[in-house]
Amino acid sequence: MSGWGGGYVTDIPYSVGWYRNQSPVRIALASIIGGAEAHIPNGDDPVMMLELGCGFGYTAMALAASNPTWTVFGVDFNPAHIAAARDWAVEAGLTNVTFIEADFSRWEDNPALRDLPGMDFVTMHGIWSWIPPAAKTGIVRLLGAKVRPGGLVHLSYNAMTGWIDMLPAANLIREAGNRAGGASDHRAAEGLRLVRDLIKAEAHNLHGRPAVTSRMEMFENASANYLAHEFMNDHWAPCFVNDVATALSEAKLEWVAASELTENFPELVMSEAQREIFHRYPDRMMQELVKDICTPRALRQDVFVRGATRIRPSERTALLMDVSLTLTKPAEDLPESLNVAAGKAELNKAFYGPIVRALATRPWRVGDLLALPNVVGKRDNPAELIAILTGADMVEPTLRPMTPPGPDAMRFNEVSARRMIRKGSPNGMLAIACRPTGMPLATPLLGLVLLYHYRNGITGVEGLIQAIEPDEDKLTEARTVIVAFLDRHLPAWKNAGAL
Repeated sequence: MSGWGGGYVTDIPYSVGWYRNQSPVRIALASIIGGAEAHIPNGDDPVMMLELGCGFGYTAMALAASNPTWTVFGVDFNPAHIAAARDWAVEAGLTNVTFIEADFSRWEDNPALRDLPGMDFVTMHGIWSWIPPAAKTGIVRLLGAKVRPGGLVHLSYNAMTGWIDMLPAANLIREAGNRAGGASDHRAAEGLRLVRDLIKAEAHNLHGRPAVTSRMEMFENASANYLAHEFMNDHWAPCFVNDVATALSEAKLEWVAASELTENFPELVMSEAQREIFHRYPDRMMQELVKDICTPRALRQDVFVRGATRIRPSERTALLMDVSLTLTKPAEDLPESLNVAAGKAELNKAFYGPIVRALATRPWRVGDLLALPNVVGKRDNPAELIAILTGADMVEPTLRPMTPPGPDAMRFNEVSARRMIRKGSPNGMLAIACRPTGMPLATPLLGLVLLYHYRNGITGVEGLIQAIEPDEDKLTEARTVIVAFLDRHLPAWKNAGAL
């Protein structure tokens, strides 16, 4: 691949989606759970946030709309992405988000980036494993220049060894696709077809390998945009965590935690025998390497800090006890168990049941939840409580409990729904901006669309069916989804303060 993209896919736009681990609240929580001091944004604290590789800017805008006192910047090297993001932000009336077109390898040549103030939070989702070495080097220089002391960086990337069984397939997809010609989505589809044919032909390095089978099943439902950006970049390469940490150390950044909170608990991701080996090493990077060998995760989402201040367990507990949580699903959705890398983590209903039922009434501080008289179980581990309930998608941390919905958030949700209705359904997750939580609430497109129509006065099942105009063969399914929206999801969103 040639041209101004330098080997990166530019002929197919990136997918629109919300990625919750990019939230500064989640990033700060992860740092504290990992034992490093961090400031969780409080109320209307000013926050400076930068998203590198922002695509169409959806995540940056959802966070800006939920937190009007924050200043958010999004950077992408694709001018089509930046033009669309700016237009979207203007239509939504967002004045606290700015989008900048820039090449990471030459960011110092861009006055808008050179003049950026220091950042409290920087987030990068889906770029590190896909860009050329010069761009990675430029990002490290940018982080060294723009992350404030104590600032936090979130970085996601395709992880070794989670991708090791898929490496032959990924190489085949790219090479066969490039020989097929045409647009990147067509090339990716042709490459995937070859891999499917080889699996059927029982090719030794593809057939019967669980990691290959599960990834190929996931790709069946993935969008053409996602597949093009996943596989058709010339510099795609999964990374070992120690290599990433070494690269970021040039910016004085130190690894502190996984932003997927449950992954910070060895008992949730490794067997007892594996944990014994894990604990042989006091060095956290060696521990993470052992963890990667033991777990099947293909994507790492790591948190780094520029100048780590380690905190004692008692300090960690005190900080986490003061976190407020909001229930974002009906209380009856509390699962019996949580799927984790080590298998299934059974949830003690005598412990979690009373907590979730209390959260169904209003947001609560973690310390107050653990002090409830009818809670049966250990009351001194707020980290595990937060990790399990967020891992089960039952709660979100909350910055401004019991405050009214913000006009910026409501307007952004309205504009986003209108835009996404015109564009058709993305495969990824979208979000409902929410000022009380400060954390957008994840929803598929249909949830956002139904909320849009509901807020515009269409409140009954039949009216909503007419509004979304489902195909005849999807009518029963649509009615089921709408009933669930009205009876279950809408009350939960009201409880969270999203409307």
